[in-house]
Amino acid sequence: MSAPPSSQFALLRQRRFAPFFWTQFLGAMNDNVLKFAFTVLVTYRLSVHWLPPALAGLAIGAVFILPFLLFSATAGQLADLLDKARVMRMVKNLELAIMALAAWGLWQGWIALLLGCIFLMGLHSTVFGPVKYAYLPQHLGERELTGGNGLVEMGTFVAILLGNVLGGVLAGLPEGSVPSSVQAVGLAGLLLAALGRWAVQGVPPSPPDAPGLRLNFNPFSETWRNLQLARQQPTVFRTLLGISWLWFFGAVFLSQFPAYAKEVLHGDEHVASLLLVVFSVGVGTGSLLCERLSRHHVEIGLVPLGALGMTVFAGALAWTSGLEPAAATRWGLGDFLAQPGHWPLLAELYLLSLSAGLFSVPMYALVQWRSPPSHRARIIAANNILNALYMIASALIVGALRSAGLGIPGVFGLLALANVAAAGLLFLRVPDYPRRCAAWLAAWRQHPPANE
Repeated sequence: MSAPPSSQFALLRQRRFAPFFWTQFLGAMNDNVLKFAFTVLVTYRLSVHWLPPALAGLAIGAVFILPFLLFSATAGQLADLLDKARVMRMVKNLELAIMALAAWGLWQGWIALLLGCIFLMGLHSTVFGPVKYAYLPQHLGERELTGGNGLVEMGTFVAILLGNVLGGVLAGLPEGSVPSSVQAVGLAGLLLAALGRWAVQGVPPSPPDAPGLRLNFNPFSETWRNLQLARQQPTVFRTLLGISWLWFFGAVFLSQFPAYAKEVLHGDEHVASLLLVVFSVGVGTGSLLCERLSRHHVEIGLVPLGALGMTVFAGALAWTSGLEPAAATRWGLGDFLAQPGHWPLLAELYLLSLSAGLFSVPMYALVQWRSPPSHRARIIAANNILNALYMIASALIVGALRSAGLGIPGVFGLLALANVAAAGLLFLRVPDYPRRCAAWLAAWRQHPPANE
């Protein structure tokens, strides 16, 4: 294994990381271009009676996440059984075919076909997930793992942001434009898929960790088996639950941004986009900070700090939002930013998401480092299933709270309290987290990372 680079960004110049990074970046971006553009088109231009605009976003999100529940167990087995570079190339070939089909569906206005393509892109992401996180510890040393995970986490959120922006811009092209909105979305998807296929060609060989594995195609029994494998290492299993809680936490904010911007902040759709930008930049910043703060090691002591920040700033955001005065008109982006009272709110959202980055990256690195190589991808696949279940639970719980009349600031306040309970339970069951945090703080006081 080569010596650790002086900075995590040096990995972006190395073949063992750069082609993989751009492969996953372009795939995540393409997912979100298609999902968001399709949602906008169904809402404004391609609507059909059996998919009303009010339900379009929910339906498209549900169709996308369904493969994670059905096929994650199989995907984990494939990642352990086969060369990971080979699996990545298979996935990118599938993406090219899906986007060609989606381009045809957009051209013809076939909503059912496009929903099928959303399902297939969910399958594409389902298969890629275990490969992605099992690939990193195979090519990065322990002192590089936190930095590599930080780059991947940052890249994923930037890709999501860019995908949503690009999808919205292309879907919103005016009538009569050349190319038309549907043509532009189809061409963008094909181009991103082609770039991803080109990038994956540079991924180096990654030999299988369990070449003699026999595939079990029953998702229920295999998922249960994977969870049992994870439970054999209590720290790993409880960390999986912590990661899934983070997805619950983040899903609440991401799902509520449009309504939050409209109902609480009295802003237009550009204000909702601003919230997504701030959230994404915050997660990316926190993810990148992990490498520096951890001194190039897998440092789980950062997790309690992230959990504390998530609670404090979620509570502060709930309080600040509750004080937001009613507005006679809806704020545009410029007018919204011109109000001094909105800047503390944006700062709280940024620090909340930065804390989420500090919370997540060390836990992913811990799971990768402590999982047995022969079962690593299958354990990560089990984590993906847990993540999906937690996100579904977040949608159901928040929907019930909102239907009961609770406002969005109240939802954020309850989430801050729930984070105290969830993080407290994690740290009680895995005392290594608070112990490492105390040790990290003591070392930081003596030798701050900035002085290294």
